[in-house]
Amino acid sequence: MTSINVKLLYHYVITNFFNLCFFPLTAILAGKASRLTTNDLHHFYSYLQHNLITLTLLFAFTVFGSVLYFVTRPKPVYLVDYSCYLPPQHLSAGISKTMEIFYQIRKSDPLRNVALDDSSSLDFLRKIQERSGLGDETYGPEGLFEIPPRKNLASAREETEQVINGALKNLFENTKVNPKEIGILVVNSSMFNPTPSLSAMVVNTFKLRSNIKSFNLGGMGCSAGVIAIDLAKDLLHVHKNTYALVVSTENITQNIYTGDNRSMMVSNCLFRVGGAAILLSNKPGDRRRSKYRLAHTVRTHTGADDKSFGCVRQEEDDSGKTGVSLSKDITGVAGITVQKNITTLGPLVLPLSEKILFVVTFVAKKLLKDKIKHYYVPDFKLAVDHFCIHAGGRAVIDVLEKNLGLSPIDVEASRSTLHRFGNTSSSSIWYELAYIEAKGRMKKGNKAWQIAVGSGFKCNSAVWVALRNVKASANSPWEHCIHKYPVQMYSGSSKSETRAQNGRS
Repeated sequence: MTSINVKLLYHYVITNFFNLCFFPLTAILAGKASRLTTNDLHHFYSYLQHNLITLTLLFAFTVFGSVLYFVTRPKPVYLVDYSCYLPPQHLSAGISKTMEIFYQIRKSDPLRNVALDDSSSLDFLRKIQERSGLGDETYGPEGLFEIPPRKNLASAREETEQVINGALKNLFENTKVNPKEIGILVVNSSMFNPTPSLSAMVVNTFKLRSNIKSFNLGGMGCSAGVIAIDLAKDLLHVHKNTYALVVSTENITQNIYTGDNRSMMVSNCLFRVGGAAILLSNKPGDRRRSKYRLAHTVRTHTGADDKSFGCVRQEEDDSGKTGVSLSKDITGVAGITVQKNITTLGPLVLPLSEKILFVVTFVAKKLLKDKIKHYYVPDFKLAVDHFCIHAGGRAVIDVLEKNLGLSPIDVEASRSTLHRFGNTSSSSIWYELAYIEAKGRMKKGNKAWQIAVGSGFKCNSAVWVALRNVKASANSPWEHCIHKYPVQMYSGSSKSETRAQNGRS
């Protein structure tokens, strides 16, 4: 406890160093000013008169530099509002229902003899599901609830259209923005990229204008949501006085793996239906009604390394069935990529006190080498108020919780999102932000850090600053269930009985 108090005192002194020095310096200057004589003032005025040209040039240079800075600096990017898709209740898929879907899919496979089928694969799927951190209220796609399940292109389109159109309709209703006002559109879906593209589908459905700058991002994994935000930000810095619409989703229907390769079966237990639509603006007049200002985006790509490139890979198994294979290197690759990302983000957000400690330990490790085992891990809780860690799975959340030194409440939004909605890929970080708002925790000036990892291998971060006390938007996905959360779930290597903690705000 003493060490914690000392560190807090150190942080306070360094952070408020200027303020602590300001008042003594002001008193000293005031004391000296009071002792100035008339003769001293006469000499000062005389000096100004003899150096009038120099002072005029200095003043003009200062004004010119200030004007140049304000004209050329990037305009702020505001998050007006966003919407997360909430599927209808009849698509709710608990563990038993999901296992029934898996069984029906295997049964409908013409190449499989169910009577002679090895039940160990289904047992493996059930065990993974029970330990995954997912609850019994996640959602599956419409086509897979039928018998036999529909896994065709039409069903996949139906799923994606329901998710994207549902999120966008709610967003437009909440913001009262006319779709014709949208100047930039970015849609990301990693595994499902039909022709016409999903971005073209949005243009057609909502009758967006013909000169819209539209982009469709595919194959970029679960971290593509931040990539889409970063792309929209860059475009908003170029195209003035407009809106950018970002849509993040993933498709389940055609991406259920039906083989027996266990490294490919894991994804079946984690991914569920979900999506988010985000409205960004660079209009100065939108600041007052916007929720957040985008402070930073940091993208890290380690795909130049062969292990990183191949640790998450879509491929065919020995029987020709397509799935996503996870290699044994994924944990190490993810750790290295995340470390590089936060090393880049740290100098942008951390207070001076943490930067000093990091530099000191960095230099000491270089000089002393073996005597210091690890670099100092900065305390990001001094710079960030809320953490939205991609709900890729219980292991992902556990690792980042440990490596960043976070407390259970810091990862509550991530664990609750995983439990309630499962891994919704690139949109999961928006369900997490919506959770924080629904709990009433987002206050004016708070910073929220969204961090996501994905194939390639990539780690991407976005930091938002709340422009007001942010409340949950209408039709929030947590609107009817926030009182049930948080729940006590798996944490680390221990298993706890799942139960509601209704007393915690």
